[in-house]
Amino acid sequence: MTILDGKKVSNDIKNEIAEHVTAMIDKGEKVPHLAAVLVGSDGASMTYVNAKVKACEKIGFKSTLIELPEYTTEDELLKTIDKLNNDTDIDGFIVQLPLPDQIDEQKVLMAIDPDKDVDGFHPTNVGRMALDLPTFLPATPYGIMELLERYQVETSGKNVVVMGRSHIVGRPMSILMSQKRKAGDATVTVVHSRSKNLKEITLGADIIVAAIGISEFLTGEMVKEDVVVIDVGITRVPDQTKKNGYRLAGDVHFESVSKKASYITPVPGGVGPMTIAMLLKNTLLARERHN
Repeated sequence: MTILDGKKVSNDIKNEIAEHVTAMIDKGEKVPHLAAVLVGSDGASMTYVNAKVKACEKIGFKSTLIELPEYTTEDELLKTIDKLNNDTDIDGFIVQLPLPDQIDEQKVLMAIDPDKDVDGFHPTNVGRMALDLPTFLPATPYGIMELLERYQVETSGKNVVVMGRSHIVGRPMSILMSQKRKAGDATVTVVHSRSKNLKEITLGADIIVAAIGISEFLTGEMVKEDVVVIDVGITRVPDQTKKNGYRLAGDVHFESVSKKASYITPVPGGVGPMTIAMLLKNTLLARERHN
């Protein structure tokens, strides 16, 4: 069994980007500039955004963090987005999700300039991805594809089961895995809360991408020998043996599934670090496009 070490691979990618940035500076070119908009004080969102800012500093990017209060109106947020769209110094930006209830998430994502949408959520970029055209890929699926490529996991002709149909992970993952690409050419099945005979489907999978948001849902009895498992989930599970009173768990029951898996991602340290690395890669792409 091989651990797909997202922490190591993401550090490799960051080092590659840092070398690229150094070369840009030597040529007198402008370095990439990533902005992040955070509305409210959700703990998980703050941690994630701060990690992005630190990653930018580490590789030589410029970064801007715009923090808005919880009571920010939809109109105020849209005005902030408009300013970022028109700021020529900003190459790409993200609006951290989830947003407070008074703000229409879809309206916000639609307002972002597709050329600065380094999260890859705008319909223009999603459409280009579906048509296999150059675009910003959603960071988490992009990270998973990169992880599979760098570990040379064979995907061609394999049966892939994607658990979950979210616009952020499940749907784009199913599209990318079925395309003609290095980590692709697979036969893909998407399962969700209404799927029948779930265990029967997962037992036939060569590769499983678990992104349903239910901690430790996928167990050893649901997978076959030598399966490749990508765990996208991360949930705080109460654990009194831990100092902080909880442990982090994925959508996969690691102890039982890892006994059968040929490759598996850990939680934490698997998909999470890759998401940030690919966001940085998208920002570099945005800077090069603007050049």
